[in-house]
Amino acid sequence: MYSYEDRMRAVALYIKLGQRAKATIRQLGYPSKNALKGWYFEYEHHLDLRLGFAPRAPKFTQAQKEVAVEHYRTHGRCVSATMRALGYPGRATLTAWVRDAFPEISKAVTGRTGRPRYPETLKKAGVVGLYNRQESAQALAEKLGVCRPTLYNWKNQLLGPEAPAIMKRKNNSPPVPEREELERQLETLQHDIHKLQLEHDLLKKATELIKKELGLDLQLLSNREKMLLVDTLKDLYQLPDLRGQLGLVRSSYFYHRARVRITDKYLTIRQSITEIFEANRRCYGYRRLQASLAKQSVTISEKVVQRLMKTGEPDRYDNKAAAIPLLSGKNQFSA
Repeated sequence: MYSYEDRMRAVALYIKLGQRAKATIRQLGYPSKNALKGWYFEYEHHLDLRLGFAPRAPKFTQAQKEVAVEHYRTHGRCVSATMRALGYPGRATLTAWVRDAFPEISKAVTGRTGRPRYPETLKKAGVVGLYNRQESAQALAEKLGVCRPTLYNWKNQLLGPEAPAIMKRKNNSPPVPEREELERQLETLQHDIHKLQLEHDLLKKATELIKKELGLDLQLLSNREKMLLVDTLKDLYQLPDLRGQLGLVRSSYFYHRARVRITDKYLTIRQSITEIFEANRRCYGYRRLQASLAKQSVTISEKVVQRLMKTGEPDRYDNKAAAIPLLSGKNQFSA
């Protein structure tokens, strides 16, 4: 809050410095930019500033306050119920109204007023039971009617915090080497079963997806075919197990997976080559195809045209009439 003299001094300096807010604030050290402009606009309209600030009008009327307090008094004296029923005010405001109307209402006491005192005999029994117990500490605490940390607090009071919480029990049970050996054998059998099931599923998927004969050697598959098998069974087995069974290194797997996801950038050109080839009675070689593409403002090399023809459908580019084996790589003639 600034006095009337401080505000007038700021407005006068603001006018003197040519309405430069930063210079005025730097010289006076106050106020903010928006406050200074507000004072100036008020002085410009009224040729003076107010001597003081008008108090803010209350948010709720006296009638609303009386209705809220009366509802609180007649409906169980519940602040939350009054707020839900009337839709106003906030919890802090209603609490203040209630305390003004009913000063006899004191604040609710929260927390525990004092710790319960336990007899020494109960503490000793609890510590003895803690060391000699055959059950959990929680079960012992429930029997004694206390919480679990209380048992350890009694132990610290009677024996000191350096005393161990439980006594070491001697293990008198004889060793069972036969059981350990059986567990190792069981683990080995489970591993072998898992490996055989994995190999069976790989062979089955190879038959379904890649149309390979059942009983083939999985190591003879190409890396791309191995990648397809791994992607098919990766929801059932872990990737390292699948790649290890197929002999597929990690880098090759992700390389072929990325290649499969890459879209064919020559798709449009491949379609144009097919259209040109079919429109010219399937007689054009790769050079005439390249020349026709150049007329369409498509510039690619002859090697790319040859590769696109080789990777296309063999029957489509096999010109039996002209006897030009475009796919075999023998005696390719120019147009």
